Amino acid sequence: MRPLRRRLTGAALSVLALALTATGCGSSGAAPAPAAARTETAPDRVEPLPQKPEPELPVTVRSAGGGEVTVERAERIVPLSGSLSEIVFTLGLGDRVVARDVTATFEQAAKLPVVTRGHDVSAESVLSLRPDLVIAETTTGPEEAVEQIRSAGVPVLFVEAAKSLDDVGPRIAAVAGALGVPDAGKELTRRSSERIEAARASVPKHADTPRVAFLYLRGSASVYLLGGRDSGATSLIEAAGGLDAGADSGLRKDFTAITSEALVKAAPDAILVMSKGLESVGGVDGLVEIPGVAQTPAGMDRRIVSVEDGVLLNYGPRTDEVLASVVDQLYAKDGA
Repeated sequence: MRPLRRRLTGAALSVLALALTATGCGSSGAAPAPAAARTETAPDRVEPLPQKPEPELPVTVRSAGGGEVTVERAERIVPLSGSLSEIVFTLGLGDRVVARDVTATFEQAAKLPVVTRGHDVSAESVLSLRPDLVIAETTTGPEEAVEQIRSAGVPVLFVEAAKSLDDVGPRIAAVAGALGVPDAGKELTRRSSERIEAARASVPKHADTPRVAFLYLRGSASVYLLGGRDSGATSLIEAAGGLDAGADSGLRKDFTAITSEALVKAAPDAILVMSKGLESVGGVDGLVEIPGVAQTPAGMDRRIVSVEDGVLLNYGPRTDEVLASVVDQLYAKDGA
């Protein structure tokens, strides 16, 4: 979720770190159930590759932050985002992870110590765990903390922040290469690609392209935002056969404050939200009370698509599950 946090500007930043301290992830399995159908009998887990790979190190790889990073050992790994943690665990190297970001809440990582405060990295917490590799997003911060980790002699690999479905494969390859398991990276990329394509193929035929607005909500902090072209949701919406209503209405920024005028112009047929955001406004009943929502086709039809915060825009190994859930919920009104 850090990429989303970095795209938010102004007063929203000051409340987002507090509002996002509890996020969730979806489940995984050979035949994953859609998020809407998950229960306590379908744990929030990632699905490692069948064969555990053995890292071949040392390796020298290019970091997205510039320059090269040499990885001598990968016995104690600290991934600094939920998505990066999912990649490491799914590659089969979760037993080497010694800490987690606050957004890595899937079952296999849940008991690891958290090394972020809000969504900022604590250099002291990271260094206390004696890591031999830290994997970060290009949006990870604060810069002072990251520099403190590097100054202590710990290799820090930066991976480009996720923005769309096209980023799934390159991010897996970057992490797998740094861990000395490139073949496992290729296998996971292939598996992820096949599952994403299967989810795309599940989109039912429909006469009209549904307009979907992505709303970022944190009711307790009075944060109500409408996603635009750079929100990160456009790729997911389009893969589900929809049209990003915010971007199509002319919103060039990542997010803008929700107004009745903006919602009327966007005219969404459906609304995409994070599950905890929906909970924070009192569920669907509370959502339609937000000015302008009830006047949209989505509000009138109560056509709401809700996905767990921790995976919605991760664009990681469980992207197929997210897409399948969006498809199931988006077309449920048509009996699909």
